[in-house]
Amino acid sequence: MSEELNTIDLGEKIVNVLKTIYDPEIPVDIYELGLIYDVFVNEDSDVKILMTLTTPNCPVAETLPLEVEEKVKSLDEVKDAEVEITFDPPWTQELMSEEAKLELGML
Repeated sequence: MSEELNTIDLGEKIVNVLKTIYDPEIPVDIYELGLIYDVFVNEDSDVKILMTLTTPNCPVAETLPLEVEEKVKSLDEVKDAEVEITFDPPWTQELMSEEAKLELGML
């Protein structure tokens, strides 16, 4: 039970870190933008993040996943972190949170 709770706590910490990373072209963090599809944490505290980019030829395609990996790895509880980029399903504005849409004047 406590192990499961730790995974949930760690998941929340990871989300908090993801909310500090911004798409350089849009003043909204990558989590609220809906770029994070899934976060997996195993019992060894290895983290795998499934994310997308706003477009396949996004100018930060090289740097953004590295930034995500490094910031998540910087958490003491995380042993290792890996980011996998996917374009399936492709990102659309529908994936953005209400907060992000509000921030961008879309509501």
